[in-house]
Amino acid sequence: MNTSRPETPCKPPEHKAPQERIVVLGIGNVLWADEGFGVRCVETLQREWTFAPHVELIDGGTQGLYLIENVQSASKLMIFDAIDYGLEPGTLKLIENDEVPRFMGAKKMSLHQTGFQEVLCLAQFAGHYPAQVLLIGCQPEELDDFGGSLRDSVKRVMPQALALGLDRLRGWGAAPVWRAQPLPEDATLTGAMLTLERYESERPSAEQACRIGDERFMPKVA
Repeated sequence: MNTSRPETPCKPPEHKAPQERIVVLGIGNVLWADEGFGVRCVETLQREWTFAPHVELIDGGTQGLYLIENVQSASKLMIFDAIDYGLEPGTLKLIENDEVPRFMGAKKMSLHQTGFQEVLCLAQFAGHYPAQVLLIGCQPEELDDFGGSLRDSVKRVMPQALALGLDRLRGWGAAPVWRAQPLPEDATLTGAMLTLERYESERPSAEQACRIGDERFMPKVA
């Protein structure tokens, strides 16, 4: 009697495809007028749209190098930011893939751009650069206004910037779906206190709080 066990065919090892991860990143500072463009775009996307589970929306603020893990783990990366292209205020310009780091540092407006340009360069150097990168940049009108908000020229083009972003996200498989009811303010990335509507309605006026420097310490030069 043959008591040997039947041979089991050898199965080849399973190779799982790398998990797709789409990161939508808004960078900048909402306290410095048009510097807040990128964060305001991501805030609006989060409040008004839902996305597939592999999509992450991030308020990158001014974190700079702390965003390296988010960039390196993304297969596709979308960035919203205020960029000084030397164009008319409110002009949108789209930059893609390997060209993005160069434009992020072309005319540095703040320290956050220095830090984030380094993030992109480090990701390239380490070989963990996203397969696709899209920068949706807006030419700012005003930056030197601490406590200020987006200028009208920048605010007017936000719907167009978001439409461009949503169109690309659909192509990437992010599956955006419009929310019938916007997300509550206290559930947003920026928090209830810093949503655009509340920030603009409750911030002190320029007369109540000097937003370009205290004249007691920074007297005007005749």
